Amino acid sequence: MRLYLKLKPSDNTPVSFNYQPKLTGAIHKWLGKNEWHDATSLYSFSWLNGGRKMGDNLFFEHGANLEISAYDTDFIKSIIRGIQKDPGVAFGLTVTDITIGESPSFSEREIMYVSSPVLVKRTVEDKEIHYTYDNDICASLLTETFKMKLRKAGLSDEQANVSFLKDYPGAKTRIIYYNNIGNRVNVCPVVIEGSPEQIAFAWNVGVGNSTGIGFGALK
Repeated sequence: MRLYLKLKPSDNTPVSFNYQPKLTGAIHKWLGKNEWHDATSLYSFSWLNGGRKMGDNLFFEHGANLEISAYDTDFIKSIIRGIQKDPGVAFGLTVTDITIGESPSFSEREIMYVSSPVLVKRTVEDKEIHYTYDNDICASLLTETFKMKLRKAGLSDEQANVSFLKDYPGAKTRIIYYNNIGNRVNVCPVVIEGSPEQIAFAWNVGVGNSTGIGFGALK
C-alpha cells in the first residue's frame, strides 16, 4: 500500500540537499512509539519531488510530493493517524492532502525506476563497503537483502531475484550524506523477478539497504 502526500510550504525556506534525516524524523514522529523503529524496515519512502534547485539548496515554493509505502497496512494506518495529529514535515512544509493507493498488478518480471537512490552495502573485515550498479556482485547482494525481507514478512523467497538494469543509459552513482556520513548510492532502474506477490512486496518495501532512511524506494 502506498500513500501519496501533497505538501505545501508556509514560506520559501531553503531546503538542504541532505534533507533525508528530516524526512526520516517526520516519519518516526508520525509513527510514534512502535515496533517498527528498530526492526527490519519493511517500508520505503521517496525523496521530495517538485523542488527547484538554486545554488546549494532546493526551493519548494509550489509545494512538494512525497510517497510512503509499506507491506503492513497497520504501518500505513499509523502514518495517517500521525499526520492527522501533526501534519508538519520540516522546512515549513506541511501535508495538506493524502491519497491511498493499492499495489498494482504485476507480471513475473518487472523493470522499476527508483524514486530514491539504491544503497548496496556490506561490512567486510570491519569496513563498510558500498557497491555500485556496474559491479557484478550487486545482483546477488540485492537478491540476498530482498529474500531476507520476504522471509521476515512470512513470504516465500523462492525464485525471487533483483538486479540493476546495468545498461540503462542514464545510470549513475552519487555520494549522498546522511548525518555527515557519505554513502555511494545508485540511480539506476532495477529488474525484479519472482511471483506477482513478491514483486508487489518489492514495490512497497523498496530494494537494497537502508530503505527505512530514504534509500531504494521504487516508482
